[in-house]
Amino acid sequence: MGADSVSAGFTHRLLPFSGAEEFLGGAVPFLRAGLDAGDRVLAVCGTGRETLLRDALGPAAEGVEFTEAATWYAHPSRTLADCLGDACESARSGRRLRVLGDPVWATRPPLEVVEWQRAEAVLNEAFRDTGAAIMCPYAASLPASVVAAGRRTHPETVRGARALPNPGFLSPRAYCARCDGEPLPPPPDGAETLEVERPDLYWIRVWVTDCARRTPLPGGDRQRLLVAVTEVVTNAFRHGEPPVVLRVWADASPGAAALVCEVTDRGRWAPDGGFGLVPPRPDGGPPGDRFGLWAVRLLCSFVQIRTGRDGTAVRLRIALPDAGTATRRGHHDAPDGA
Repeated sequence: MGADSVSAGFTHRLLPFSGAEEFLGGAVPFLRAGLDAGDRVLAVCGTGRETLLRDALGPAAEGVEFTEAATWYAHPSRTLADCLGDACESARSGRRLRVLGDPVWATRPPLEVVEWQRAEAVLNEAFRDTGAAIMCPYAASLPASVVAAGRRTHPETVRGARALPNPGFLSPRAYCARCDGEPLPPPPDGAETLEVERPDLYWIRVWVTDCARRTPLPGGDRQRLLVAVTEVVTNAFRHGEPPVVLRVWADASPGAAALVCEVTDRGRWAPDGGFGLVPPRPDGGPPGDRFGLWAVRLLCSFVQIRTGRDGTAVRLRIALPDAGTATRRGHHDAPDGA
């Protein structure tokens, strides 16, 4: 199948490139094919690559919606939900959503990179019946581990005018299981700890609020954390086994400072619900995953879940002010070799 052809099904393709010529050689035919077909066409990139694309497309560039990548890639779950909503809205109007998405998240802190890579995998399930087309250009200068992960999260790779199957591609569930293969680092010795004997959500909120007030967490973020903790503690009593233990601490890691709240229990949660990784379909289709945990992912900066013979841990992270400022600036460079 040609890389510029349009099929009725969803496509998610990796465009590896090592310079401006290779970037434009894959991106421009992809965008032109969408314009010719009457698709809604989005190009998510920095100003350097936007300039290259505009010059290459000429007057046709007026039909492309250019979006600043740093703004688009603000939060993995929220971006995934917004893009899915756009795909469903376009499908209802008889159009296809076509997105060129520059992964500017690839050089952010490791925890954030993992969650964006997870989103790349999950969208293969979330967008399955939308008819959307997504192409992700990965520069050769990116870390080798990021490029290797891209081959596992994209079913196809674009080579010249052809789209070839990726032999290393993993199903979304298999890839997410790989992301969660490493155990979480233990909580620090000074973590505030509360054993929850019954799901008294009022007192749990009071306790978490008291812990949060010792950090510079803004009031709005504190409220989001309280809602998320309420959902996770309820799930621990519903799906886990006592004792249910709540821990709170501040993580001062450079570029990733956060207030961390962890809920553990001795049960093993069944993974069939998907742990809220797939967003509910805005077009009324089946949600695919447990809605409560999906909402938790929207409320928090990051959510990490580990479950096994020793029990289940759900770790919620809310970024503290000024955390990750550098990662939100985005990249404005032209492609390598431009």
